Amino acid sequence: MIRQIKYFQSVVRNNSFSEAAEECHISQSAISQQIQALERELGFLLLERKKRKFSLTKAGEYFYKRSLVLVADYEQLCRESAQMASDENAALRIGYLRSYNGSGFYQALEEFAQKYPDVSVQIEHGNHEELYQLLISGRIDMAFNDQRRKFFDTYVNLILETTHSSIEISSRSPYAKFTEITTQELKNIPCILVTSKAQQETEREYYHDVVGFEGEFLYAENLEAARLLVIGGKGFMPVEGSGQMMNFGTSITRIPLLRDGVQITRNYCVFWKKDNSGYYIEEFADILKSKFA
Repeated sequence: MIRQIKYFQSVVRNNSFSEAAEECHISQSAISQQIQALERELGFLLLERKKRKFSLTKAGEYFYKRSLVLVADYEQLCRESAQMASDENAALRIGYLRSYNGSGFYQALEEFAQKYPDVSVQIEHGNHEELYQLLISGRIDMAFNDQRRKFFDTYVNLILETTHSSIEISSRSPYAKFTEITTQELKNIPCILVTSKAQQETEREYYHDVVGFEGEFLYAENLEAARLLVIGGKGFMPVEGSGQMMNFGTSITRIPLLRDGVQITRNYCVFWKKDNSGYYIEEFADILKSKFA
């Protein structure tokens, strides 16, 4: 019946049996017979025929409009099912923000792995710019990243959460007594950034020029190494995300970070190319949304 519906749509779209037959690569008599067979199957007329002209019946007009959605959904279902059936080594390549501190992403990974155990999930860690380059070059399918650029129309830009920024500092520091702290008050304390060696200068420019940290910068490869520097009194670390601190007892104090009297906020999003939308990408995005909601 789907093929017959497509023939019917072609006739209506072209307003001609002969042009529809040419478009569908069958004879004019054959396409006419197929539409008549569709009408018999449905039990009502779709077209009113008058000599060599025709017009849609009221039911036919309604059926035509609704059938456009039906066929589009059917074709998408076929594409996604075929991809799942043919892709024996299905994989989902995700970029993850190296410095993010929350737990929602890992909860989503766990649920996705339980639901789709045959799908290989490949994680690429990186800073904002590294993940951006991986995404636009097609080396990852989607990126969990902070927002530093305006949104692009060619991508799905899904905001998962807006967080309030803080810093972590050694509890032995006199600044640990502050109930809130500003970027200006931190100008004489080194800022510890979680970044790869290749991205140190890019991250320094962002935190200096955009966030407003004016002092020295130190670098760590991961969150654990950065927190060890914090415990050792080497500086403070800006906290990415809304997750809890690791179990360092009373060694670290977290303080809200303000600029111009307002606590700094940041959006965390998941991005993927619209023309690369597929079942597993959208499914993982839906699971992510549920964890951050």
